[in-house]
Amino acid sequence: MTDYNKYETIVGLEVHAQLQTASKLFCGDSIAFGAAPNTHISPVTLAHPGTLPVMNRKAIELAVKMGLACHCTIAKENWFARKNYFYPDLPKGYQVTQHTTPICEAGYVEISTADGSSKKIRLNRIHMEEDAGKSIHDADDDYTLVDYNRAGTPLIEMVTEPDIRSGDEAYAYLTVVRRLVRYLGICDGNMEEGSMRCDANISVRIKGETRLGTRVEIKNLNSIRNVKRAIEMESKRLIDLLEAGEPIIQQTRSFDANTGTSFATREKEDADDYRYFPEPDLAPFSLSDSFIEKIRESIPALQEERIKKYSGDYQLSAYDAGLLTEERELSDYFEAVISHTGNYKAAANWILGPVKNWLNENSTDISSFPLAAPKLASLIAMVESGELSFTVAASRLFPLMLKDQQADPAHLARTHNLLQQSDGSAIGPIIDQVLLKFADKVAEYKKGKKGLLALFVGEVMKQSKGKADPKITNELLLEKLKA
Repeated sequence: MTDYNKYETIVGLEVHAQLQTASKLFCGDSIAFGAAPNTHISPVTLAHPGTLPVMNRKAIELAVKMGLACHCTIAKENWFARKNYFYPDLPKGYQVTQHTTPICEAGYVEISTADGSSKKIRLNRIHMEEDAGKSIHDADDDYTLVDYNRAGTPLIEMVTEPDIRSGDEAYAYLTVVRRLVRYLGICDGNMEEGSMRCDANISVRIKGETRLGTRVEIKNLNSIRNVKRAIEMESKRLIDLLEAGEPIIQQTRSFDANTGTSFATREKEDADDYRYFPEPDLAPFSLSDSFIEKIRESIPALQEERIKKYSGDYQLSAYDAGLLTEERELSDYFEAVISHTGNYKAAANWILGPVKNWLNENSTDISSFPLAAPKLASLIAMVESGELSFTVAASRLFPLMLKDQQADPAHLARTHNLLQQSDGSAIGPIIDQVLLKFADKVAEYKKGKKGLLALFVGEVMKQSKGKADPKITNELLLEKLKA
């Protein structure tokens, strides 16, 4: 029986992230997702003779921003190269990419491992390149169709060192990278639509060895979960080959998510096979210190910084701070709410409770939430002042506010008779009815079953439709139960 534990899995990841520019890397064609095939094209995209590329400045800014967020060294002198290979959806017959001079070098991405410790996954480089088009194999029985809309889309490719040791670590790394590109506004991170894709380079070796084994590359993994599955499956396959005394061939493979298996597509090329040389149609470009610093200043507070702030300054639990900062837009909404209220815990509870529930029920995110931050802060203030119970505010007033976002919360509460009753003369008769209804429980309470007080309070709240002030209700109940 194979002892898989005596082997170590070595993984390096290459992540391609589509930059959120309005146009392609070297021309003005749109990169919007979902258009009809071959409608976002031009002579430049299709590489017609005589056409020349023009560099997209925004793409440079986004690449530098990612590099700075990943602690990289930014290369001030840059140029592009031609990477020569044939593929039907590559219009030029070569890809324009950075080879000798990646715009970002070294750096790292920090992850949390299964045992709760942190680990830095080193980056070899982040470079810019253009995307290829898309081959469609299942739309026609006899032909492969090609859609060039995606050709020329600006990408960054993040290449790690072989620092990842398991599918779980790869999962953690990709989760952090996806969150990072979304926080920075670099990429939407949608792997299902192909705007973020991952290739995994995998090898195995006996634990204690220092020399890397022969690697295979699994291309175009389209979900974080599938990256994890592919690594786990492929490492087992490689170990089985070694145990059987069979050679491992350096090759490119694809992963079948339905069967959980991989299959070879071609033998893996080396860099020499691509015949790189400087792109003659694009001039080199230089980045000034002031250009880089201006981009550095535009980087928002990232998740780690916000968690420290929420846990420290706002005294929230680490769990709440983590949930609130999972997405930048949700965190920004929380900060907008607390700019109108100092009750940080209540703001967190509302956003992680009723607001999140509404988002989940409507399958949307906070950008589509209809209630402005000051309105939610007003609702929090009404609960804090005792005008409303949380139950009534969440179950009755909150839905009314969502239907009429411009209405004043206090006016809605008065109009629908939702304001909390703090007048003892109004609550007293309800308490009398409850104690009469539960006369046997009152007798048990007086014999020492003090926990029954919660039953009486709950029944008063029920009969008052949540409008009775819980504090006044408790005080009056205790007074009447002493009699």
